[in-house]
Amino acid sequence: MIIKTLISGGQTGVDRAALDTAIELDIPHGGWCPAGRLAEDGIIPARYLLRETPADTYLQRTEWNVRDSDATLIIAPGELEGGTAATRRFVTQYNKACMIIDPAQPPAADRFRQWLQQHSVQTLNIAGPRESKQPGIYKQSRACLISLLNES
Repeated sequence: MIIKTLISGGQTGVDRAALDTAIELDIPHGGWCPAGRLAEDGIIPARYLLRETPADTYLQRTEWNVRDSDATLIIAPGELEGGTAATRRFVTQYNKACMIIDPAQPPAADRFRQWLQQHSVQTLNIAGPRESKQPGIYKQSRACLISLLNES
């Protein structure tokens, strides 16, 4: 596998799915989270090896995870909104590679692997909606990521 590290922000939903998948598949993980380890369900558990930004805002965390990665995988059904749309704006601002997938229709693992190789991705940021904005996204994202990363 070309990926050396998965990073994400620790929010419920896609972020947690990414971190849990990294732990399960024994892929080093990390990323930035807001000061105080804030998430919509309280404090982000310590098992997630995240660093805190100086600010307690989600936007700084989102920007720094895009900045510190080689590429970003956005997992989201339909139109990008809120923090997920901000992730896409930061990807453009930092001129980083980005793949957007619908978790119900993930790309074939070989297409994903080609994208990783094309962009020499060693640190992959994974982002998407929080669970309260897209109920069921954690479970969908986990299944999608297990499929993509097991075969990459």
